[in-house]
Order: sequence, then structure tokens, then C-alpha cells
Amino acid sequence: MNIGILTGGGDVPGLNPCIKQVTYRALDEGHSVTGIFRGWGGLLNLNPSDPASLPANTIALDKLNTRTIDRTGGTILWSSRTNPAKTAPAKAPEFLRGNGFDPNAKTLDFTPHVLSVLAYLKLDVLIAIGGDDTLSYGARLHKEGFPVILIPKTMDNDVTGTDYCIGFSTAITRSISAINKLRTTTGSHERLGIIELFGRNAGHTSLVSAYLSSADRCLISEVPFEIEHLAELLMKDKRANPRNYAMLTVSEGARSVTGEIVEREKQSYDPYGHKKLGGIGQVIAADLERITGQATVPVALSFLMRSGPADTLDQMVARTFAHCAMDLLESRTFGRMVAVRDGRYTHVDASEPAIGPRQVDVEALYDKMEYRPRLKRALDLPMFLR
Repeated sequence: MNIGILTGGGDVPGLNPCIKQVTYRALDEGHSVTGIFRGWGGLLNLNPSDPASLPANTIALDKLNTRTIDRTGGTILWSSRTNPAKTAPAKAPEFLRGNGFDPNAKTLDFTPHVLSVLAYLKLDVLIAIGGDDTLSYGARLHKEGFPVILIPKTMDNDVTGTDYCIGFSTAITRSISAINKLRTTTGSHERLGIIELFGRNAGHTSLVSAYLSSADRCLISEVPFEIEHLAELLMKDKRANPRNYAMLTVSEGARSVTGEIVEREKQSYDPYGHKKLGGIGQVIAADLERITGQATVPVALSFLMRSGPADTLDQMVARTFAHCAMDLLESRTFGRMVAVRDGRYTHVDASEPAIGPRQVDVEALYDKMEYRPRLKRALDLPMFLR
């Protein structure tokens, strides 16, 4: 079989190990592997009538060009947030602006073109690695009749259908390290440390980072906060600390009870309709300084959370997810997403990610009044709290 593989959405550590493992096993079993550049963008921008378009958007993967990629983060296939089913006319490739092209349409659906490109490439199956947006479009292709196998990745760990996504462990590891390093300067100046972490619709990164780093308080996307109450709690923490400082983690999607989610660029949306978030940490820091009179150390970890090579756990999951995908391929079981459920590797229907993001179980894991992690019961919880 000729296997296509792509990575879409934000990069995370673990993508390259997954790509390598798929390639090695596929070649060992007599298959060929075609890497597709820039996620769904590679299929959208490939023009079968232009010979130069093929090497610009695809690459034949082998053991030589994937031999060392597992040692680095990111993805050798590049990535994008392209959505072929909802492409703005201005983003459409020139060669697709022919008969029937409507420059005034809000979005255009180029799925028929994507299917024709898959046929042109003579692919038998497509393995798509991504978050809920990338995977949802993969499920669309399955509904159109093309064989797909999905692999979940996102440092937010919020894909529905799986307890774990590639990238989460490394993001938490990076966050904990940064939080503990920031303690020295925050403590030296007796300030309030405000650490903003990625997490649009789900607060797993803020919650688990606070839990494992013993941050004093944490704000998550699922629970609106009251700034005066937060200030009171942090000042209590600061006074109780011999070094006279306190630490707070914040999901980028957190919002106050009276405010809205903070957008990095007003009225700016990605191809999947998501607002571009960022800046809540700075807003909270300014409010806390106004209320408490205390200086703050606001830091947005941002892309540092998903930079660099994968940690041991993400190496393990990425490689094993690759084997799970190949197991499904060998049994000709398509339209599935590989997953971890209750501590075991398994697979679920490809439509699961389209249900929407998996959020924190607030009642089981979070104290809404104290703004901090709280496990009311640990027995029977999955390894990755949810």
C-alpha cells in the first residue's frame, strides 16, 4: 500500500518520532510512505497539472531521511491550520480560481479537489496526525469514502475520545521547569508570579502544571474567576510564604466573571473559526497590581511549551500510536482514531474529535472557590487526570 502521512495544526514534541515509526514499520512490511507537507495545505495546494507542485508539497519518506528526526521537536513535514472545507477565497490557490469560483463567498469547500489529489498521488490510506480540527477534517474524508486513520496530538490534551494526546507530557514538563525557575526572581523581588499557559477551551495544562509544581493558585478555561477574590487568595498565599511571594498559573482561555476571553488580535480567526487568544496573563497582572499594590511577574510561556524534543512519555506514546495506526492498517480497519483509554492503547470512531474539546472534570479535579487543583478522590482515576 502507498501510505500518506501529514501533520496539521500546532506542532508538538513527538510528531517526528511518530512519523519515523510509521515509516520504519511500513517499509519493513513492504509499503511505501508519502509525506505531505503543511498538513491539509499540501493537498489543497498540490496542482496535478504542474510538475513542480509535487516536490513542493510531498516527499517520499524512507529510513535515511527519517533516521534522526526523532531526536528533535516539531515536524519535518511542516504544519498549517488549513481547512480545505472552509477556505477563504483570498487563500485559495490560483489554479483553483476557475469556473464557479466565487470571490465574494465567505468560505469555499475544496474537498473534491483534495480527493482528486489523493487519487493523483495513488494513496491507499491517509494517516493524519493532529488536534480536533485536523482530525475532524480527516473524518470528513472518511465520510467521503477515503480510508483514513487518525492520531491525536495536542499539548492541550483535549481531544475527545482519548485520555492522552501526543505533546501533553512534554508541555507540562516544560511548564513545571519554567514555573520553578521563575520562583527565584519572583521570590527575590517579593512579587506575584503570573504564568499564562496555552489552553483555549480546556484547562488541563494549567491544572496539571499547578498540581505538579505546587503553584499556589490556578485558573482554568472552564471556570470564570472573580478578580477581587483571586487577589485576596494570592495575598494570603504571599503572606504565608517565608519568601513573601505567590505563583499563579492561567489558561489562555480563562476569563473573569465580568469579562470576555482575551484575544491577541481582535476579530481575527483561524481557518477553523477559532479566535486567536493570548494576553489574559497581562490583564490579570495589571488588575492585581491595581487591587493589591503589589508588583507582578507576568510571563506567557506560549510556544516554549511545545518547543524542543519530546520527553520520555511522549516518545513512548508517539511511537506506540504509530504502531497502533499500522495495526489498523494491516487489518484494513479505517475511519478510526488511535487512543489511550483507561490506561490501554485502543481505537475509537473517527467522528469522536468532532464532538468538541474534552474539558476538565471540574467537580472531580478543581476547587472553584479556592482556584486550585483538588482531587476529591484519586482511586479509579485514569493516569492522566480527566
